[in-house]
Formats: sequence, C-alpha cells, structure tokens
Amino acid sequence: MKRRLAREIIVQSLYQMEMNDVEVTDAVEMLIEEAADENETERVITDEIELKAYVIEHVNGVWEHKMAIDDMLEHYLKGWQMSRLSRVDRQILRLATFEMIFASDVPAKVSVNEAIDLAKHFGTEDSGKFVNGVLGKMIQDVDTLRAKL
Repeated sequence: MKRRLAREIIVQSLYQMEMNDVEVTDAVEMLIEEAADENETERVITDEIELKAYVIEHVNGVWEHKMAIDDMLEHYLKGWQMSRLSRVDRQILRLATFEMIFASDVPAKVSVNEAIDLAKHFGTEDSGKFVNGVLGKMIQDVDTLRAKL
C-alpha cells in the first residue's frame, strides 16, 4: 500500500466530512473509487482492502481526537485560529498531528515532510511554508505532547 495515496485520500475524506457532513465510510469509498478510476496519474490500486482499512482507521482517529488535535494546533498557530485556516490546510495539519501524537506507525519527521508535500499539492502557494512552520514548532515538543495523553 502506498501511504502517499492513503494520506491524500485521508485529507480529502476529512475535507468531505467537514464540508458535506458525510459519514467516514461514504467519503472514503467515494474517494478510493475515484482514485482507482483516475488514469491520468496512472495509479493502480492493487490493495484496495488494505488501503480502505488504513484510511478509515486514520480518518476515524483524526475525527475521534479532533478536539485534542485542534487544541494542540491552536498553541502552535501563533496569531491564527483554526477557524481561519483554509479547510485544506486544517485537514493536513490535523492528519500530521494525529500521526505524530496518536499513531505510532510513522516517525514524526516523516509526518511533517508528508504534510508539507500534501500542502504544496492541495493547498495554496504558501501552504507548504505555513504547514512547515506550524509543524516545525510542534515536532520539537512531540515527546512532551505524547506524555500528556
């Protein structure tokens, strides 16, 4: 399973859930189907069951811990509020925070690098720098944040 594709679908699912108030499985199934049908990027999904399980687990994890994640992010935003962020940047920051603090299968540096790439791909011209700035501060406190849970 390609985690990059999984992260893209996770971010898109979180976005769909926030925008359209859809259920996790509905958002994930629709986006995996779109990814499988998307021939422009020549993506071949050979492990759809594993991909779907991974995406649903992470989307549920982010959604379940959303309040705690948003509280953590508020501390590192400095001059910004979660409600003022673009919806895309907000979902990317939530996913990266979930991976760094609540998931144990991804090193924190990998989460940050992946989040920056996602922000450059899905966000605005400045999204990559913004995400890097926020998560760059947070990564210094990862052990402390994990210990507080």
